[in-house]
Amino acid sequence: QVKLVESGGGLVQTGESLRLSCVVSGTTFSIMTMEWYRQAPGNQRELIASITADGNTKYAEPVKARFIISRDNTINTLYLQMNNLRPEDSAVYYCKRPEGQYGGQYFAIDRWGQGTQVTVSS
Repeated sequence: QVKLVESGGGLVQTGESLRLSCVVSGTTFSIMTMEWYRQAPGNQRELIASITADGNTKYAEPVKARFIISRDNTINTLYLQMNNLRPEDSAVYYCKRPEGQYGGQYFAIDRWGQGTQVTVSS
């Protein structure tokens, strides 16, 4: 059974940093593309960063140059380093293993963590 568990959220002030973690179990983490999403109240959930098994990364414009996505395949953990945080970064942050072809097998269902709250005060 695939399980994703986020941690590391909290309350910080503008300009401070946080590092989120997502521990993945029940699947071969090292071959998976992984993603971070966030959802603020009243807004749709948005993709903010992704990383492939090869380590290629992509970022949404609002977080580019401030956030860094990374992974440690030895401990099946995905990270999101968030620097220079702003009040508009306040949201619930989710990690996701998207559906797709991995290692010759097709995974038809997206897998999500439960989310971790990030609040940035001004």
